[in-house]
Amino acid sequence: MPPTSRPLRKLGFLTIGLFDAADPGRGHESTLRLIELGERLGFDSAWIRHRHLQYGISSPVAVLAAASQRTRRIQLGTAVTPLGWENPLRLAEDLATVDVLSGGRLNPGVSVGPPAHYDRVKGALYPDTADAEDFGFERVRRLLDLVRGKPATDFSGTEGFEVFSDIVQPHSLGLGERMWYGGGSLRSARWAGEHGMNFLTSSVVKVEDTGGADGPPDFAAIQSSLIREFRAHHPDGEAARVSHGLVVIPTDSASPAQRAKYAEYAARRLPRTASPQGPARQLFAPDLVGTSAELAERLHAHAAFREVDEVAFALPFTFEYEDYVQILTDMATKLGPALGWRPAG
Repeated sequence: MPPTSRPLRKLGFLTIGLFDAADPGRGHESTLRLIELGERLGFDSAWIRHRHLQYGISSPVAVLAAASQRTRRIQLGTAVTPLGWENPLRLAEDLATVDVLSGGRLNPGVSVGPPAHYDRVKGALYPDTADAEDFGFERVRRLLDLVRGKPATDFSGTEGFEVFSDIVQPHSLGLGERMWYGGGSLRSARWAGEHGMNFLTSSVVKVEDTGGADGPPDFAAIQSSLIREFRAHHPDGEAARVSHGLVVIPTDSASPAQRAKYAEYAARRLPRTASPQGPARQLFAPDLVGTSAELAERLHAHAAFREVDEVAFALPFTFEYEDYVQILTDMATKLGPALGWRPAG
């Protein structure tokens, strides 16, 4: 572990893009406006969560296509797209298309596993093949191969007046190097490294064998072990890209009412951080709330943060647009510089 944190090189943010069922257009427009604001503030990246059958963005790739036409520089990512809902061939086409439209700014983040509430949704999602679907890493490998230009068929050439390709079209050079895996276990970190992906960490990790260690599990130590496992198996070693993502809420320019709301939000979610949750033994990180100086001190002391030089801080799910404007502005003008970051031009 380095004695001090690396200067922050890339600053990003992540939003879920909530909307009102009675007026979904307004929520989607708010998300696009936040991405535009992020670019003006100098953020390096903006990321959208993927939510199915909820009141959050279900098609981030489509939203990012729109964002690509309203921005010119900021990187655009998904964090993350659950591949259990996707056909890798069709998704590869969509990703390549949006990457071309954005001028090479798309950063697709993916994960594996069966869809949430699979027993209740499989009849609509996979009515004929529900029991035969493979939701493991093979699904990611198929997507990677297709994005990276491996043949999807053994046929190419001219048939009548139509010309056919054996690889996904459009083929976007460089997209294969911008594929991310969102993982919280040693197995996923290792797999992502072995397959040359980038690695997204978040505010959730899996508590695995602690080797008999005493005391409660240490979130930062577990997350740090994931980063080291990923880089140990990646061809680029220590240079392999990792993005750190926690819920971070700077309060420098917040009103008293906003500060009270933020503190209450974090306190309400704090109990779930005390011990592993559910059969998957998921451990959640506490939300970080405070002035940028306070947050920088806490982050510099965070074992996993000390190993990275890029972040995608998560915005809380349930706040108002004006709150997000204040948080993003403080991130870019106060917190980022306190972490050694300089805004992009």
